Amino acid sequence: MSEQEQLSIGARIGKDIIVAMKAKDEHRLTTLRMVKSALKNKEIDKREPLTDAEEQQILTTLIKQRKESIESFTKGDRPELAEKEKTEIGMIEPYLPQEASEEDVRAIILGSLNHLAADAGGVRPGPRDMGAAMKVIRQRLLASGIRADGKVVSEILKVELGK
Repeated sequence: MSEQEQLSIGARIGKDIIVAMKAKDEHRLTTLRMVKSALKNKEIDKREPLTDAEEQQILTTLIKQRKESIESFTKGDRPELAEKEKTEIGMIEPYLPQEASEEDVRAIILGSLNHLAADAGGVRPGPRDMGAAMKVIRQRLLASGIRADGKVVSEILKVELGK
């Protein structure tokens, strides 16, 4: 494992803020400071250091907010602001683990559904079991350290439950 992988997300961002200052990269600097501020605020609210999973969740939320902003700016005919948000997503994403492929997500979903079927005496879950299935899937994704977009997980799950 490299030194970069051993550091927490917060520590890596702190180092990169210094690099951005020295390089006089204002956009990167303000974006990383905003991320660090979000992490620090959560840590203050929690009153103890954040776990890696919590740090990843905060970054995922920040990316989701930017994706929603891109959609709004695109609808509002503000391509320059949408482009700025895309750039920020590109700056935040490298701190997160690699996003899972659709096949990986499908494998976890199928494993979760098989687990639920075994618990229910062999009865395969149906569309009404979406909530219970999502809980199990989220836990398995967290446990495996895989990052997956909730929309993708939901769409694959709907297809699998409909079979």
